[in-house]
Amino acid sequence: MENERIRISDIAEELGLSTATVSNVIHGKTKKVSDETVKRVQELVEKKGYIPSMAAILLARNNSKIVGIVVNDHKKYEGHVLEDGFISASINALSKELDLAGYFMMVKVTDKWDEIVLFASMWNMEGLVIIGFCEQDYKKLRENMHIPFVVYDGYFEESQGICNLISDNHDGGYQVGKYLKHMGHNKVLCISDNFACMDSERINGCAAAMGDNLVSFMRIPMQKKERIRFYKDKESEILTHTAIFAVSDFYAIELILYLQKRGIRVPDDISIVGFDDSPLCNFCIPSLTTVRQDSGVRAKNAISILQNLKMGTEERVTVKLSVSLIERNSVKNLNM
Repeated sequence: MENERIRISDIAEELGLSTATVSNVIHGKTKKVSDETVKRVQELVEKKGYIPSMAAILLARNNSKIVGIVVNDHKKYEGHVLEDGFISASINALSKELDLAGYFMMVKVTDKWDEIVLFASMWNMEGLVIIGFCEQDYKKLRENMHIPFVVYDGYFEESQGICNLISDNHDGGYQVGKYLKHMGHNKVLCISDNFACMDSERINGCAAAMGDNLVSFMRIPMQKKERIRFYKDKESEILTHTAIFAVSDFYAIELILYLQKRGIRVPDDISIVGFDDSPLCNFCIPSLTTVRQDSGVRAKNAISILQNLKMGTEERVTVKLSVSLIERNSVKNLNM
C-alpha cells in the first residue's frame, strides 16, 4: 500500500464508512456528517497522506472556477500557433485577468470544433474564450454547449449566448493609410494570405484613407518556404511601391528580415507597417510602426463579459475595441 496511491475507497474501508461519506468530508460537504466522523476521516486522510484528484474536486463543485482558452491550430502557423505574437500576448493578458478574478486557466490548441465541446465538459468549465475559428464552428459550438463563451475577432451572424470581441480593423487600416499619405507615400502595397474577414477590413481601411488608386493588394502563401520563394519571384514588383502594409506584425517583420538579407534597406528603400503591436516590434531593426490592439483591455472585457453572460446580464453580442497607430522607425518621410 505504501507504494500505491491512497484511494477514497481505502480510507472508507479502514474506517467502516461509505465512500460517499468520505468523499463528502474530503470535498467539504459536511452538513450531514457528524463532527466525530469528520474528525476521524480528516485524521486518517492526513495520516495516510491522501492526495485528492484535482479533477475530481473541480468536477464535484457547482463552480469549477475554470475558464478554457481555445486557439485554432490553423495550418498557416505550421505547428507554432502559441508562438505567434498576437496569440501569445492575448493568452498572457487573459492569464493575468483570470488570476485577478480568481479563476483557473486551461489552454487547448486544436482545429476541431468537437474537441472544444469535450474539453469544456470534461473539466466542468464555466466559460470559454475562443480564438481563430470560423462561422460554422461557432454555430456548432452554440448548438452543442450551454456554457457562455467569448470569441476573439469572429465573423458570424450575431447570436445570443456568444459575445464577439472585435478590434476596429477598418479604422486601424484607415489610420495606416492616413499616416502613409501624410508621410508622402503614393504607392502602397498591402500583403496578406487572404482577402477576407479582418484582413479585408484592414486593407479596405487603408485604401479608404489613401484612395483606391494608390493601394494594391498581393496575396502571399501561408507556408513560410513558399512565401520566401514568392518574395524572391515578386521582388522587382514589390519594390515599385514606396511602402508596404502587412496585415500582421509577423508578416511585416519576416519581410523586413528578407529584404535586409537581399541588401534592401528599410525604411530608406521601402517603408513597412504592421498590425498588432506584438513585443517583437521594439526589438526588430528598424523598430516597426504598427497598429496596437490592446490585449489587456480585450482580456479585461472578455472576463467581465463571461461573468455577465453566466449571470444573464450581458446584452451585447458584439463589442468593438478601438485601436491606435504606433509610430516607430520603419516608415520614411518622403516629404523631406
